[in-house]
Amino acid sequence: MAGIVSYGAYIPFFRLSRSEIAKAWGIAIQPGEKAVANYDEDSLTMAVAAAMNCVSASEAAKIGGLYFASTTAPYKEKQCAATIATVLGLPKDAVTMDFGGSLRCGSNALKSAVDAVESGALTSVMVCVADTRMGYPMGPGEMSFGDGAAALLIGKQGVMAEITNFSSRYHDIQDIWRSDRDQFVRSAEDRFAQDEGYTTAMTETVSAFLKKAGLTPKDFARIAISSPNARQHSAIAQKLGFDVKVQAPDIMHSQIGDTGSAMSIMSLIGVLEDANPGEMVLMASYGNGSDVFALKTTGQIVEARNKKGIKKNLAFKGMINNYSKILRWRELVQTQPAQRPPIEERQPTPSAQWRDLQWDGRLTGTKCLKCGTPQYPKQRVCIECEAKDQYEPYTFFDKPAKVFSFSHDYVMQTVDPPVTVTIVNFEGGGRIMCDMTDREPDSIKVGLPLEMTFRRLYYVGGIYNYWWKCRPVRA
Repeated sequence: MAGIVSYGAYIPFFRLSRSEIAKAWGIAIQPGEKAVANYDEDSLTMAVAAAMNCVSASEAAKIGGLYFASTTAPYKEKQCAATIATVLGLPKDAVTMDFGGSLRCGSNALKSAVDAVESGALTSVMVCVADTRMGYPMGPGEMSFGDGAAALLIGKQGVMAEITNFSSRYHDIQDIWRSDRDQFVRSAEDRFAQDEGYTTAMTETVSAFLKKAGLTPKDFARIAISSPNARQHSAIAQKLGFDVKVQAPDIMHSQIGDTGSAMSIMSLIGVLEDANPGEMVLMASYGNGSDVFALKTTGQIVEARNKKGIKKNLAFKGMINNYSKILRWRELVQTQPAQRPPIEERQPTPSAQWRDLQWDGRLTGTKCLKCGTPQYPKQRVCIECEAKDQYEPYTFFDKPAKVFSFSHDYVMQTVDPPVTVTIVNFEGGGRIMCDMTDREPDSIKVGLPLEMTFRRLYYVGGIYNYWWKCRPVRA
């Protein structure tokens, strides 16, 4: 039976207290905080991070398909799944698909992956889901929306949670939406959206699912559900007959927020982290209807507890103490242009990106077959022994590293000064220069342990330019 073989989650390093939002607008303070993607992050980079927390480089090379789901994909017309598959190093004949247009796109992708594996069409599929939705400033969405990503590896071998039942219902209603002309998520009147949209769809779908499967709420140890806020989370769980405190822990709203299409799967990962073998778990997503899954854990669930899921991501954070930083990061205010030559002069070309992606996309250099020296970028002539054309590809993105030297540049163009330019020494050999992200400038020092992270460098001429940066290690 097909099921979850591995999982990984990603929560941005930075968090914003809801009290800071309230203070900026002079409105009522709400409890908790939310996860905020850095200025160089988007749904694609977060999906890569979640996937890297899900599988190793060697495991990725054996995956048969990759499905990417998001309502905030960086491109309207260009497949993001292909880029993610390239960065992860999936086989060239891997099946790649993008899902979008609905908050259910994550669970839609999961169902498609399960069907592909169950039918034998593919041996394994990686499902990556991520969202960075924006609510209107001073609105409820700004308070509740958080950023995050999840990744599940679906297969038949080494399954930690079997997917035993599935049910789905559509519910066409204009409750929460964003058109192709909108930057911010729109919502109908609160009571209408909650009662006639969310509550109706979730209640009808889950109730019908339980009846069809011959199950009751008491059959499940935990549930993982999408919900717009903490109040609705508790209300729907209680309405469906689940024990809110025991079966329906709210692991999202107080520390992360509503992560859109990724929410139900991130909640599921949080539940699986505490699950024991032989337990039943229910997952339900929402978005113009609902998808409901029943899962049963196996003995493999215990071995998965060392995965980088929700708990390990929550353990590392930096607080944003100035709301204006968010306005800069999201380009909602115009700031002083750089006094250096404008970034437009560095227009990336499709041909150059295509030529370099196989190497730069995976931060791949070479390792000399004669003397064993790693070097980046790729070299035909070894910098150490001068052997010519005697090398093999060598990836650096998965190697431990440390700060060799660094400098803070307060003049270089950025929405988050200073730019921390870093010379990185890799364990086993090799050195590169790159920017450091997710850092607190005052805490950087020579010898600081680092890891590499795939990020967005800039956007020019309709093209997003991605590459690697370093960041302090998240243990």
